[in-house]
Amino acid sequence: TDSRLEIVGQSVGGPSAAALAQEVAADILLLSFPAADQSVLATLGVLAGSTVRTILLSDGIDSPQVTRAVQLGARGVVPRDSLPEALFGSIHTVMAGDFWVGRDKARNVAPSLRKLALSRRRARGFGLTHRELEILRSVVAGCTNKEIARRSSISENTVKSHLVHIFNKVGASNRVELAL
Repeated sequence: TDSRLEIVGQSVGGPSAAALAQEVAADILLLSFPAADQSVLATLGVLAGSTVRTILLSDGIDSPQVTRAVQLGARGVVPRDSLPEALFGSIHTVMAGDFWVGRDKARNVAPSLRKLALSRRRARGFGLTHRELEILRSVVAGCTNKEIARRSSISENTVKSHLVHIFNKVGASNRVELAL
């Protein structure tokens, strides 16, 4: 849908993707990066020193494999669930010589990967704070408010206050719903 871009080839991935990208003199290689697939790292190794810039479409941005892929020359990492605008933004940013991590242009890749991983973990946790997650884990483990207070070195009233916030954030009305 972006008239400035042209698809010049498609491949199933692995070494054939690297060969095709080099054969057609592609500027950008969009490479799907399943968490358990090590062939992507091999593909990046083959492309080392080439003019092809690689953008990874990945489920897990905060994995050691993604970090290794960036070390091997990947110029962008885009979550698979991103909107098309983020993908197009990543392509244009990488074409301009910059990096793209997550949903934004990145100047320094390693801190950007850590920042994105942290924000995704927080989003997955219903927006709960670290302390609220700690209390939630204790509730799931079957601890009473008194036990949670003792474990966390806070008062029972503070535990109750945290629980009210947790119930509101996740939409639960009792401890059983919360644990589920």
